Amino acid sequence: MSDPASHSAREIARRVLRTESDAVAGLIDQLDESFDQAVELLAACGGHVVCTGMGKSGLIMKKVAATFSSTGTPALFLHPAEAVHGDIGMLAAGDVVLAASFSGATSELLRLVETVRRLGVQLIVMTGNSDSPLAKLADLHLPVAIDKEACPLNLAPTASTTAALAMGDALAMAVLDAKGFTDKDFARLHPGGELGKRLLCVSELMHRGDDLPSVALNAPMREVSREISAKSMGITAVVDAAGRLAGCVSDGDIRRHLARGDDLLSATAGDCMTAAPQTIAADEVASAALQRMEERRITSLFVRDDDGRPQGIVHIHDLWRLEMF
Repeated sequence: MSDPASHSAREIARRVLRTESDAVAGLIDQLDESFDQAVELLAACGGHVVCTGMGKSGLIMKKVAATFSSTGTPALFLHPAEAVHGDIGMLAAGDVVLAASFSGATSELLRLVETVRRLGVQLIVMTGNSDSPLAKLADLHLPVAIDKEACPLNLAPTASTTAALAMGDALAMAVLDAKGFTDKDFARLHPGGELGKRLLCVSELMHRGDDLPSVALNAPMREVSREISAKSMGITAVVDAAGRLAGCVSDGDIRRHLARGDDLLSATAGDCMTAAPQTIAADEVASAALQRMEERRITSLFVRDDDGRPQGIVHIHDLWRLEMF
């Protein structure tokens, strides 16, 4: 027999999730030209995006600031109550203030606006009331109205804070797109953790210089075998007289020639190589390198420059060693 209390708890959870889902979906019809203008203003910001809010809205705006910072737009959180006790020094010309207040009448934010105006800093406000004092004082107002809170008492900030968070994310992603932020930029800002590992550039992983296995086209196969063994990659690049990548010889190539009964003692690298080996650009990300190796069922990719000369080699073990896949 099911527990009635448990059943009731799930019903409450369903109502909360539906209410918050409806609140976020309702933002779509509230988008207008003010959103476009806000994105333009934030993308052109030469200073910091200063996010602010009191109480639960403040917690939401801390996350919004973190999202902006992690996607290429310098941002910080300014507590409105602390701002009027000295932290206002965090604001500077060229900043843009992004504030959230569902009521649009938060007294601490209203006091902060006075200073914002004195410094000539532009203000974007997200509120649930377009006729509120904050909405009227803002350079741009983004409506985040909801029908009701998810709280059964319609009191605790729930759907309203979810809506503010969603609008903050929408702004950050639109600004990201406007600024041409790429996965390589993301990798630069996320050097640690799983995401950072996935987005490491091939140039940061590849073996280069003396660690790059390489022989000339006319190198005898005895020399080729020594190079493969010495560099422990199971493969070597084969370069022409101009140093361009002409092909490669792998352990597998050697085995196939031996299986056919070829006389490798009198053969050269050019005789045994696989022409036009798979390559990858140095600025590609690690996950792209792994995907290409898996698709081609190979274990190495050569990295070559614009002139066709090998710069390095990345081995599948280099990716597995990161323990990221």
